Amino acid sequence: MQVSVHEAKTQLSRLLDLVEDGEEVIIRRHGKAVARLVPAQESRQSPLGAMRGEFDLPEGWDRPLAEADARAFWEGKW
Repeated sequence: MQVSVHEAKTQLSRLLDLVEDGEEVIIRRHGKAVARLVPAQESRQSPLGAMRGEFDLPEGWDRPLAEADARAFWEGKW
């Protein structure tokens, strides 16, 4: 949907309702697009823990690597 600046000023509440319903509104001045009304992104929570409960880790997964295994890992051989 495209509206003039005047329409945007007088119909802002209605345009915001449309944006909330998924509509994108382009505001034009003298026939040229100058702004776009789109839904604001919700603040995203940290992705840490997002996969909680999706898989099981074997016991001891967090143990330190043996020296030889660590060396092989960092050398790209593991």
